[in-house]
Amino acid sequence: MLHNRRPDRRERLHVTVFSEPGYMGRNQTLTWTGGEREVVPLTRVQLPRIGSIRLERLVYRFQPDVRIPNMYILWHALTERPDRTDPEDGVAGFIAMHQLAGMFSVGLWEPVRESKARSRVRLWAGHPGRLPPAPEADHSGGAAPGKTAASREAADPGTQPWHDVLADTPDLGSWSTRTRYLELGYHDASGPRS
Repeated sequence: MLHNRRPDRRERLHVTVFSEPGYMGRNQTLTWTGGEREVVPLTRVQLPRIGSIRLERLVYRFQPDVRIPNMYILWHALTERPDRTDPEDGVAGFIAMHQLAGMFSVGLWEPVRESKARSRVRLWAGHPGRLPPAPEADHSGGAAPGKTAASREAADPGTQPWHDVLADTPDLGSWSTRTRYLELGYHDASGPRS
């Protein structure tokens, strides 16, 4: 059972993104199976914007318990001759087959508590990994005329180009329109949390 407590277990993350706040509107589900981070452009999600996000984290729990099948049913399924006129005759064989299959099942997927979760969704205003360029100043000290308001906002020193979502979020606020990429992966416990 020590396998269940290992901190390096991979989480499987199911992310449902909704186009409207309050888990309303159209939705799309993304699945991340652990390992390397996955970057998903907003165009692949095929939603106009992301209003809310719901997270479901699962981890594989290893169960070394071997469940012995019912020997009476197993013996009956193996030794009795099938009677084609009896519609219930194949039931013992069906039950025995499922009991044998269950005997070799060694685990199951179980939900991860939020406090123990290590996965997250990171919303990016620009391309992941790239920090926005510093605003270019003209001779009057203002921003360059070609810059848009969104790029100036992303370039402000107080504004980060990304936002981590670690729990279900019914309203993403300004990030619903700023998001261009979603990054699914493990969080590093830094940055803003919601």
